[in-house]
Amino acid sequence: MTTTTLAVLVPLLPFLGAAAGLLLGRTAPGFVRPLAVLPPLASLVLAALVAVRQGGDAAVDARTELTPTGSVPIELALHIDGFAALVAVLVAFVAACVQIYSTGYLRDDPRYPSYAALVSLFTSAMLLVVYSGDLMVLLVGWEVMGICSYFLVGHYWETPEARAASLKAFLVTKLGDVPFLIGLFALAADAGSFRLTRVLGAVASGAVDHPTPIALLLLAGVAGKSAQFPLHTWLPDAMAGPTPVSALIHAATMVAAGVYFIARLLPLFQASRAAMVVLAVMAAVTMAGSALAALAQDDIKRVLAYSTVGQLGYMTGALAVGDRGAAVFHLLTHGAFKALLFLAAGVIIHAAGTNSLAAMSRMRGLRDRIPDAYWTMTVALLALAAIPPFSGFFSKESVLGAAEHVTAGHTEHAPGAAGWIVLAAGLLTALLTAAYATRLWLLAFRGRGAEAPDHGRQPLTMTVVLWVLAVPSLALGGLAYRSLPGWFDGRDLTPTLLTSILGTGLAVVGGLLTYGAWQRTTALAARTPLGAVAAHPEGDAGLVEAEAIATHQPAYGDIAHAPDPADPGRLLLGPLHRTAAAGFHLDAVYTALFVRPVQAGASLVRFLDREVVDTYVRAAAALPRLLGAAVRRTQTGNVQTYVSALLAGTVVLAVAVLLVATGA
Repeated sequence: MTTTTLAVLVPLLPFLGAAAGLLLGRTAPGFVRPLAVLPPLASLVLAALVAVRQGGDAAVDARTELTPTGSVPIELALHIDGFAALVAVLVAFVAACVQIYSTGYLRDDPRYPSYAALVSLFTSAMLLVVYSGDLMVLLVGWEVMGICSYFLVGHYWETPEARAASLKAFLVTKLGDVPFLIGLFALAADAGSFRLTRVLGAVASGAVDHPTPIALLLLAGVAGKSAQFPLHTWLPDAMAGPTPVSALIHAATMVAAGVYFIARLLPLFQASRAAMVVLAVMAAVTMAGSALAALAQDDIKRVLAYSTVGQLGYMTGALAVGDRGAAVFHLLTHGAFKALLFLAAGVIIHAAGTNSLAAMSRMRGLRDRIPDAYWTMTVALLALAAIPPFSGFFSKESVLGAAEHVTAGHTEHAPGAAGWIVLAAGLLTALLTAAYATRLWLLAFRGRGAEAPDHGRQPLTMTVVLWVLAVPSLALGGLAYRSLPGWFDGRDLTPTLLTSILGTGLAVVGGLLTYGAWQRTTALAARTPLGAVAAHPEGDAGLVEAEAIATHQPAYGDIAHAPDPADPGRLLLGPLHRTAAAGFHLDAVYTALFVRPVQAGASLVRFLDREVVDTYVRAAAALPRLLGAAVRRTQTGNVQTYVSALLAGTVVLAVAVLLVATGA
């Protein structure tokens, strides 16, 4: 079987599994779980075979034109280079883990068949994006992921939070997709083709006449899909969906698609220094802002959501300094440890007996009750904090090293300003990442909240997946940083001494500061009666609950069930805590700047339609109605009336004729 045939089967098998799952979900429920698990496992095997055959050598290209589409052809094309081969393995691996995990997590969910089918379709769409060699075919997978996320985030549609989150995710990503589509058409118009190789050839030859506006239009779509500032606000709210869906979206699909897209078309962005600087600023604001927000969240999944936003910022930062190898390297390691973090959080939520939310301030005694989640999440958090030798250290240091390389003027692929912006923001984020990772670990496993009822042991399928993901979270970075350059652009991914010392040192400082703050708040809470109220700046339980509603944090109703007051985030952030917990009120800003003006405009249009347009329409109908009423009065059906009218008319005519004759 040829490599091309294998590559076609990789996205096709999950698609067929999704179709079969939807058709047989009700009539043959016994087939649902095999149809959910086996196709992604088969895709994983085939994707690994494709990667082995490709081997980092020349790209595998294949194409066919189904029907003529005019001057700019649209082709079913494959373009599989080292980037595509490895990212496809990651997507299939995480999807298989999520499907296996979901058989235990959602074992009693009545909507599991549709859920499993949508996850398979989601996986197929992402694999189509990865392997596609034509930008319009890529767009198909891009949009299918958007509609799948809408349904999966809204899986618990009975809750208003899930309904609002799914709608918000759909609308915000579509807001970025509109300029993205315009940018694709403009790029194809300049390049004369949607085919990826021809587009890159046109960029290299200077045939693309407008690289800056095209790059910025495409960047808007990437910001929406990959949850980058300012279109990142949908991702934390998307935590209302099932936890395995969060793992899939954050680790290997959807949000990874935007980063992967820029990596594919990086020469286009490098053709515009302005676009590279904008990309660097977007990455810097995203990194630092999301890390501050993560430090203030109480729900464990929202912490991880903001963490994803920040780690994607690292990837876009690597692209802003022209090193797509470092970006995709961090994409690969992040996919492993972020999937592990979310699935371990799912075990915690499962143990707490809730559907999708778990307030860390309420947790207690989880270390002994769920030891598998404890140890594997510890590994994942160390990888997230970039502590050596865990995988996140090597990939994050490759990003910082690439930025430092640009600041030293050793490359012409990116402006020096972009290097300084990414390096400064990356080092600050390293400090904050270690801080919120340490805070999560302390509150989740050493917290002093009210202990939840014990819901028994977790299903074996859930715990096995955690240990499987722990292996790449621990070892992938150390094993891959020497061999991956041959798969990418050949650039060295070895951590540099300066950035390794700075990054690791700041991470250690962040962890120690958080631990010290936690010890201090714990001691204060132990000495203070009704510690939960006294520790809160306002000192009132009602205000705590009001803040929880305003900031989307899980609330509590009375002091007896108050959360653990020993939250180091409040001490570390001080007066910034409330603002950071609310996501810096960006939703309120967008409401004031966009939602309310649109609603006001809609109200004006409705007024004009009802009071002006409808008035003319009603007036146009009123005159014929009045004339009809007058004529209707004469149509009585009485013969005597008709004869009388006829005689009267005859007399009038006779008189008129007589008068005319007399006058003549």
